[in-house]
Amino acid sequence: MSGTSQPAVDGSSPPVPPKPKLLDQVRQAIRTRHYSYKTEKAYVGWIKRFIFFHGKRHPIEMGEKEIAQFLSSLASESHVSASTQNQALNAVLFLYREVMHKEIGYVNGVVRAKRPHRLPVVLTRQEVRSIFGFLDGSNWIMVMLLYGAGLRLMECLRLRVKDIDSNSNEIIVRAGKGDKDRHTMLPAAVKEPLAKHLDLIKRQHQRDLERGLGRVALPNALERKYPNAGKEWGWQWVFPATSHYIDKVTGERRRHHLHESVLRKAVKEAVLKAGLSKPASPHTMRHSFATHLLEDGYDIRTVQELLGHTDVSTTMIYTHVLNRGGRGVNSPADRL
Repeated sequence: MSGTSQPAVDGSSPPVPPKPKLLDQVRQAIRTRHYSYKTEKAYVGWIKRFIFFHGKRHPIEMGEKEIAQFLSSLASESHVSASTQNQALNAVLFLYREVMHKEIGYVNGVVRAKRPHRLPVVLTRQEVRSIFGFLDGSNWIMVMLLYGAGLRLMECLRLRVKDIDSNSNEIIVRAGKGDKDRHTMLPAAVKEPLAKHLDLIKRQHQRDLERGLGRVALPNALERKYPNAGKEWGWQWVFPATSHYIDKVTGERRRHHLHESVLRKAVKEAVLKAGLSKPASPHTMRHSFATHLLEDGYDIRTVQELLGHTDVSTTMIYTHVLNRGGRGVNSPADRL
């Protein structure tokens, strides 16, 4: 039987299904690109706020001027941070470019939210050691990768098995911040625990396959191009969630990577047990990685590449941390 539409019994054309509502189109576009649910929730929320800000006008009637007005209000009236304002801009641009297929030019005249000039929190090596003393299992491995390889939290959670190269002692960070790939080191201290962890995960994956499961989401359009790749071992998450979820597009039970809140909680508890007064988080480990490399004499460009910074000025913040509080400067009082 042909897949083309068949005429109705009375000879009239079959009814055309209604076009999905705008926000449903946004959700569908996000899921097609395999963005996280967190991103979907944030983007839909910002698009709603954009529409309501302009009295529920349809976005097709608006453009750069209305986008600038909305973004400026976030900075001047809502006093959001610069990163929050940028997320709102990205959400609205996604609506126009990916859903409505309308190109938006440069958005001029935006009142920009101010970026706070704060130095990052950095731990001493002894403080790092004390935190590791209160971590175990996969939490210990993940935090070791944050500190030992300079990974961001979500970069660590999104690692696939094929991204770990034990022979070359390298980790490939795919689609990091700015959608860039980069290489960083695989710390020797983590190799054996990580290998044992992957053995356990492989057995779990084999059990999933035996139950007709074992598929993970693939990036971009790879799922359409290679429909069976999602069940291959190399594409599995290094740190999978303990339970399955129902994919909203396919209805299939799948396993996602571990949720970020799990590691945030583990680090918070370890910091408290270690008796540290610093407001340390998983990202503090990345800050400490960069600072300790500079302390060890590695040049700023090497550290920049390992961190995946586009501009070396971003990496330069860690040189300010090194000099904080007159560190490395002899006090004139000591020369009296």
